[in-house]
Amino acid sequence: MIQIDDKLISEEIFSEEFVCNLSKCKGACCVEGDVGAPLDKNELEILDGIFDKIKPYLTQEGIKALEEQGTWTTDPHDGMYVTPMVENRECAYVTFDDKGITKCGIEKAYEDGAVDWQKPISCHLYPIRVTEYSAFTALNYHEWNVCSDACTLGKELQVPVYKFLKTPLIRKYGEEFYNVLSGAADEWKKEYGS
Repeated sequence: MIQIDDKLISEEIFSEEFVCNLSKCKGACCVEGDVGAPLDKNELEILDGIFDKIKPYLTQEGIKALEEQGTWTTDPHDGMYVTPMVENRECAYVTFDDKGITKCGIEKAYEDGAVDWQKPISCHLYPIRVTEYSAFTALNYHEWNVCSDACTLGKELQVPVYKFLKTPLIRKYGEEFYNVLSGAADEWKKEYGS
């Protein structure tokens, strides 16, 4: 683990390579799993506030699920905040393009300028999973078989996780944090990299 301020960062964020390959996986991370995407507490009010603006970007099934369950819910296993799901399948905020690839309805609304919030930070940061503890924050690499094509493409392109996630890492923690992280990655590579 590497420590930067109160954050402990898994070295896998430096050593693993990753680039989303939507043409292969079709956005399976938005469909697979037994609960929706993790949400930060401050994102709950945002989802409540933008619902009417993002509705035109969502599927009828997604709208129905959100109207029945609310714009966010809790994981029955651990009580964490998560996005609702459509009949225990895809995230309620998911849309599908004509090739069957998932897209985030919130992100589509953001790209059109309908809202000024891109999407939940947990989605933007994936495959990094953030866990908040009382004394520190842990940033860990999450390995999931639905992302095997992203790992393959990342290796082909030689893009480590932290570089692939530069924009969301800056969005969450700021540019100064990212610069320190990048420097730590360079030092780590000199000592442990191939």
